[in-house]
Amino acid sequence: MVAMFQEDNGTSSVASSPLQVFSTMSLTRPTLLASPSPFHCLKDLKPEERGLYLIHLLLTCANHVASGSLQNANAALEQLTHLASPDGDTMQRIAAYFTEALANRILKSWPGLYKALNATQTRANYVSEEIHVRRLFFDMFPILKVSYLLTNRAIIEAMEGEKMVHVIDLDASEPAQWLALIQAFNSRPEGPPHLRITGVHHQKEVLDQMAHRLIEEAEKLDIPFQFNPVVSRIECLDVEQLRVKTGEALAISSVLQLHNLLASDDDFLRKNSSALRFQNNPNGIDLQRVLMTSHGEAPENDMSNNNGRSLSGDSASSLPLPNSGRIDRFLTAIWGLSPKIMVVTEQDSDHNGSTLMERLLESLYTYAALFDCLETKVPRTSQDRIKVEKMFFGEEIKNIIACEGSERRERHEKLEKWSQRIDLAGFGNVPLSYYAMLQARRLLQGYGFDGYRIKEESGCAVICWQDRPLYSVSAWRCRK
Repeated sequence: MVAMFQEDNGTSSVASSPLQVFSTMSLTRPTLLASPSPFHCLKDLKPEERGLYLIHLLLTCANHVASGSLQNANAALEQLTHLASPDGDTMQRIAAYFTEALANRILKSWPGLYKALNATQTRANYVSEEIHVRRLFFDMFPILKVSYLLTNRAIIEAMEGEKMVHVIDLDASEPAQWLALIQAFNSRPEGPPHLRITGVHHQKEVLDQMAHRLIEEAEKLDIPFQFNPVVSRIECLDVEQLRVKTGEALAISSVLQLHNLLASDDDFLRKNSSALRFQNNPNGIDLQRVLMTSHGEAPENDMSNNNGRSLSGDSASSLPLPNSGRIDRFLTAIWGLSPKIMVVTEQDSDHNGSTLMERLLESLYTYAALFDCLETKVPRTSQDRIKVEKMFFGEEIKNIIACEGSERRERHEKLEKWSQRIDLAGFGNVPLSYYAMLQARRLLQGYGFDGYRIKEESGCAVICWQDRPLYSVSAWRCRK
């Protein structure tokens, strides 16, 4: 795919999609990859060559970081900083955030140094910035719009004829979803139910804003409504705080939340399973071996550095799903509430690998697609685009690459794994209705989101950019 863009000087240029760059990696091995170019020549590379070279440098740097060869990692980082740029073309932008993440991973092996360098960072405006960036993501991508539409449709269909409805939102950050649900319930032939929404979020300010918007809308439509705020992260949530009452028809919405529980899961397994001793697989994964071999390098173990400080692996992603700790206990607790419907939205990616190289390769593919979405929709000079790339995707990339243990919260997994986990907890899949899927596809067309498509997979919806799966939406009910 080739997209046209308007540069600052008023002329248009052609930039290759990062997906196209990735697709040529296993087929093409430019001469420049055999030996690094001098710094003064790097800026003269064509966009396609530069994209390939950036990927090569990222893989090389990550391999050195994983093996503890910090001098070589530093040399690769120095070259990366000459080529990567947060306001350049798509591959330059992606590389800038992966470069920062790899550098952070190295720094974290010296906790004192890392803490000292970050000691004076202020978080005074963190809450307002988080709300703003989440809104920008909502506006620039159709992902949340599709997720909310499908979730609301599944809830409305499940709650047909119910007089008292309780909806639990495990990520109460966007009022738009529930404003639409209130309006949909108001237009029911049998009239609206008594609606109670419990919102879970770690920031009280976010919940206060949501409460104000929803109460205002319910009063305008004269719908009996209550809002129950719960200030908590999902991994600290006690289901007793949700205050589920007898006689209520319960619905649960989880948007981009369940994967956070896998971090706690990891610590549980680290303490309770000797199987984790085998997590550092010296053979890596097939994709890693293919790519690294194509660049004349052998994959290295994700071991510790030369000072004995571990730069590598935790994760229990290679272990069987049963007895997997926090996530299973949470899903079992939710099952105990007997919801009529639970709708789960998650990234449809495999970013929970046990080694750095696994996660780097998988996340490069995913974020190349997401950055490509922005490249075709938003000008490169847009400050809002830069904020989303830096504060939303950049922070996710940093967490996936630089963090380990309970600190690594962005543990995205594929729909197939989530389906196994949720099924084992006692839930059965509820296929999304034809009407819901039709509405979602019309939404994409109506907003002019060219390049996106929705495919159905075992009754679930997978939102794709071109052919690359990005996010999944699935609905579930308790099996008796």
